Amino acid sequence: MAEILPLRAWRYNDDLKDTIAQLTSPLFDVVSEKQRQALYQNPLNSIHLSVPRGDNPPQDAARLLQEWKEKGILQQDVLPGIYVYYQYFRLPGSEREFVRKGFICHIKAYDWHEKVLLRHENTIPSAVNDRIELLEATQLNVSPTHGLYADSEFLLEPYMDESIRTPIYETEDYQGVRDVLAVIHDHEVIRLFLQTLAEKQVLLADGHHRYEGSLFYRRKMMAQNPDHTDFEPYNYHLMYLTNSEHDDLRILPTHRLLQQLPMPEEEFLQRLEEYFTVTPKEDPYELNEVIVGKPWAFGMYLNGNAYKLRLKPEVHKSIDWNFPEEVKQLDLTVMHYFIFEKVLGIYRQQQRDYKGLSYERNFTACIRKVDKGEAQVALITNEISMEQVKRVCNSGAVMPQKSTFFYPKVICGFLFSSIKEDEFTTAAAACL
Repeated sequence: MAEILPLRAWRYNDDLKDTIAQLTSPLFDVVSEKQRQALYQNPLNSIHLSVPRGDNPPQDAARLLQEWKEKGILQQDVLPGIYVYYQYFRLPGSEREFVRKGFICHIKAYDWHEKVLLRHENTIPSAVNDRIELLEATQLNVSPTHGLYADSEFLLEPYMDESIRTPIYETEDYQGVRDVLAVIHDHEVIRLFLQTLAEKQVLLADGHHRYEGSLFYRRKMMAQNPDHTDFEPYNYHLMYLTNSEHDDLRILPTHRLLQQLPMPEEEFLQRLEEYFTVTPKEDPYELNEVIVGKPWAFGMYLNGNAYKLRLKPEVHKSIDWNFPEEVKQLDLTVMHYFIFEKVLGIYRQQQRDYKGLSYERNFTACIRKVDKGEAQVALITNEISMEQVKRVCNSGAVMPQKSTFFYPKVICGFLFSSIKEDEFTTAAAACL
């Protein structure tokens, strides 16, 4: 099953430790334009590596990375380790402090057909290409993707709890989340981590685009290397692994915004009524509440008017996409099939990279963007459960793109992972 390895991370030098909060950044696919511009003002912020600017962003990032290495801004840890990463957070309306426990390591970039690492949603092609170009130029994993493994015995948590008592970094990020990083160097404990994951499949929770970038690069290098051994640095990818049996895993909904309807509003509403019960609502700020717990129900805010949409149960069987039943049952499958394809005429393959379609995690931001004229319609959906994610992964199928938002997001800037031949080391021999 899953082969993981310790790593010698590249990190900001110890003189910058007290300013680490000013050096971290959100992941490339969640950072807003306003956040970008503010972070770019700090010449040492990690965003210059994760979302580079310039005429040739990947090459500019590669040059800057080399400069930071030569100047000692980034230094490689002397000893290999497993990096423990805890995120402490609260959710609106709850006094409980959650903690998502996990660790960062290298993992083999398994191809999908190997069924060791399982995906659950589609990707957006342009975003994958962007990550491929950056990885090829820098040979650096700038931020870890997020994977889930199942361990009902919680074998690794005692060692992580012990390690997190002596952190390397502790800071509060842009989400209001307290991020804490520590490291385990003990060979025997690292060996337990490797052995535990060797018996597991991994579900890819977040970072499908970055993982596909590593997978594409591995395939390319394998084809170019007649002496391929499966142990070269290009075979590996940086991942944050968490135990799916914890009850502190949270998945938030991702809503849809359509910049402009391809038809008049009156016609759109008429077509919706072929498949949905359409109920006007007075207050758009209650749309997320009126659909809670109701399958195949959506909130819709259309040019100042609020509606609740509920699929007519008898039409569900008409879904003719070649998906297993686990995927057909999902709210977002219903949305993308009936609203985007049947009503709007935007077919499934077009939806993956449709220019007028955007994604928003913040419910109130959806309402605000429609009111400001930045979008014509917002489609509000319920969250997806962990059990639904597991069922889809095990079915071998995928959800529509941007189906899940595992919260909180990991941050960029705590550590980086090199896949350059002279910088990559696993210390596997010492741990096995």
